Amino acid sequence: MRSAHVVSVVRDAEQALMDRLPEGALMRRAATGLAVHCARMLPRVYGSRVTLMVGGGDNGGDALYAGASLAARGAFVRAVLAAKRVHPGGLAALRAAGGRVVEAAEGVQGADEVESALFDTDLVVDGLLGIGGRGGLREPFAALAALASNSPAPVVAVDLPSGVDADTGAVAGHAVRADATVTFGTYKPGLFVDPAAERAGRLHFVDIGLAPELPGADLLCPQAVDIARLLPAPGAESDKYRRGVLAVRAGSDQYRGAAVLCVGGALRTGVGMVRYGGGEDVLAQVLSRWPETVGLHLDPLDGTDPGPGRVSAVVVGSGRGTHPANADELRALLESECPVLLDADALTLVAGSDPLTELVQRREAQTLLTPHAGELSRLLPDTDRAEIEAHRLEHAVRAAELYRSSVLLKGSTTVIAHPGAPTVVNPTGTPLLATAGSGDVLSGVAGALLAAGLPAQDAAMCAAYLHGRAAELARDGAPISASDLLDGLPLAIAEVLAA
Repeated sequence: MRSAHVVSVVRDAEQALMDRLPEGALMRRAATGLAVHCARMLPRVYGSRVTLMVGGGDNGGDALYAGASLAARGAFVRAVLAAKRVHPGGLAALRAAGGRVVEAAEGVQGADEVESALFDTDLVVDGLLGIGGRGGLREPFAALAALASNSPAPVVAVDLPSGVDADTGAVAGHAVRADATVTFGTYKPGLFVDPAAERAGRLHFVDIGLAPELPGADLLCPQAVDIARLLPAPGAESDKYRRGVLAVRAGSDQYRGAAVLCVGGALRTGVGMVRYGGGEDVLAQVLSRWPETVGLHLDPLDGTDPGPGRVSAVVVGSGRGTHPANADELRALLESECPVLLDADALTLVAGSDPLTELVQRREAQTLLTPHAGELSRLLPDTDRAEIEAHRLEHAVRAAELYRSSVLLKGSTTVIAHPGAPTVVNPTGTPLLATAGSGDVLSGVAGALLAAGLPAQDAAMCAAYLHGRAAELARDGAPISASDLLDGLPLAIAEVLAA
């Protein structure tokens, strides 16, 4: 599990460690690790050209010391100084090793030497701003970030790309777009959350001895081995009931595919049994595709609902509709003691009904909400979609606290929040998941894991990981449909279990 900590926690931990170390030792550790990863990004160190973009903070000092190390090994290193005052020890070390200095503090436009340094090079090192940076980059940093992003050379960021928010992943204006980021001591939340994550490139971690000073993580990013530990493993005495029975209330005459995909996601994840309840035509289509399903003719518009029955969990909402009769069905499910996953139309019904909202908030059983940004904007008062997409962590946590439930926020970065627990960010997936029906499959996967007995947050974390990895494996980068995800799920589960 990759752990991330917010800036205030990192600062306190660094200070506690520096109090016990010789002056400058912590920066030297970071710079040594940075130099190692920079060397790996070069075809060779001797004779290579390296350009440092240096601000006035400690990240600039890290870059200067790393540059001195590379210069000592025969690299031609230039430091573009974007601040009037930079780390004096680092600057002296670079000059002593034969590095050159280019002044940029007074401006970049028209400065041929600055542009040459950033374009006629084999590697650009971004040490403009550290983890304390907030808001958009100001000049000359903004102009340097734009030049670096357009440079043909790869860019490596020091700790995180300049211009991104370390705590939230927000990008308020110009920011460096890195091919790789070398981060120190602990990961920073923004490295895992778009739009910042998309600018961070490949992440490399350097251990500088900070772990003993750090408290529990503010954010977690699971790896395959973490998912493998959580996935339910059938034993010799397992039967279909012990493996979980999932009730699926998805699909309608208008959206029959939602039912087929949701049921398929659950079955391909290994649930013991699916009990599908739907209208006659939808039921026939589900049974035609998945004959192992136990079907029940149950149309909410008929006005009768026997409740969830003897099941381990319920998935409700995908393509189900928002008719008042659907609200009655949802109310009956929320009043049960079963774990419930609410998706799509169920979320719209909750957002538009104070009584349903209160039912969700009062539930003692496990409850998982799986909105995309538009649906979350309806669930959160006075919050628009753009605001949610710009600050995904903040709003997922808000929703989890407001509804006293686990929340899986879908999108370019899948965020999973649970009241009082560290937020989880999913590392798998591809833009190819932006296809109709993908969310229906995800609901089925998460519902199967809920039915197997996983707590809502763990079910959401495992489901997001498997769903994203299934997309990566389904067609090896080629365009996919939601149906292809069903083929990728067994591959993803097998891969995880082998981790």
